[in-house]
Amino acid sequence: MSIWGDKPYYSLNYYLRELYGEKIYKIAIDGGFTCPNRDGKIGTKGCIFCSEGGSGDFASSKTLSIYDQIEQGKKRLSSKKTGNKYIAYFQAYTNTYAPVDRLKALFSQAISHPDIIGLSIATRPDCLDDDVVKLLSHINKNKKVWIELGLQTIHTSSAAFIRRGYDLSCFNTAVEKLSDAGLETIVHLILGLPNETKEDMLQSVKYICTKKIQGVKLQLLHILKNTGLADYYAKNNYETLTMDEYMDILISCIEIIPPNIVIHRITGDGPKNLLIAPRWSSNKKVVLNTILKEFKARNTWQGKKSDYV
Repeated sequence: MSIWGDKPYYSLNYYLRELYGEKIYKIAIDGGFTCPNRDGKIGTKGCIFCSEGGSGDFASSKTLSIYDQIEQGKKRLSSKKTGNKYIAYFQAYTNTYAPVDRLKALFSQAISHPDIIGLSIATRPDCLDDDVVKLLSHINKNKKVWIELGLQTIHTSSAAFIRRGYDLSCFNTAVEKLSDAGLETIVHLILGLPNETKEDMLQSVKYICTKKIQGVKLQLLHILKNTGLADYYAKNNYETLTMDEYMDILISCIEIIPPNIVIHRITGDGPKNLLIAPRWSSNKKVVLNTILKEFKARNTWQGKKSDYV
């Protein structure tokens, strides 16, 4: 057992139990947003890996009210939940890309639900205007707000390949702005982008750990149907990571993450009806158990190495 219970890293589950004393679940919400990388402001194709659902494939229908989406999410979780409190996860597309009045209305609907203890808001660093950050900071005084930024990589060539649409300085500015407003920031990184080496991925992890962030999501690259990445995969001799390769990279990443940073995710499971590769990732339970066994075999844990910069 580690200092974080049954995980060799500071997991989201452990962090939330520390805060609230019970198991907390996330309910994915579709607020009906779009993205500047889809509506023409920056681009029209979206990021190369992003699904038609804007990476919100597990959210309820946007035709439902926020309250009804929460209720539907509670029903989906009813078979396994042990607690009674939830985080409203605004996941699909870019969830601060709208006039501030609309954002206030949507977020207010979510936090007014008696079972919602906070908001987790997925967005882009270039969609955090001052009035938006002010609104989020105000909400954070009453119910906790986490901001999730999809950085994916620090490398310029990879950022261009995935059609990210903003540079690293934009990310740096956003993190500073959120920190100054007292908001917690979670950074998404993708492991296994084409042409990135293990050292490239470790450099991305090391870099974000020098910033004022509180959490990280490490995501295996999934190739999903009807994406630019699916087209690339079909036309090029590109092989996705094997499970052994992913475990090796993942554990090396976690070893250099400081123990005060919460690790919100160590893999992911794309929708089975959309997943092209890697197929081994579709059984999330087996993947997670295998990863934890490998941690134990290596006798390693988060922050064991202190050579990050």
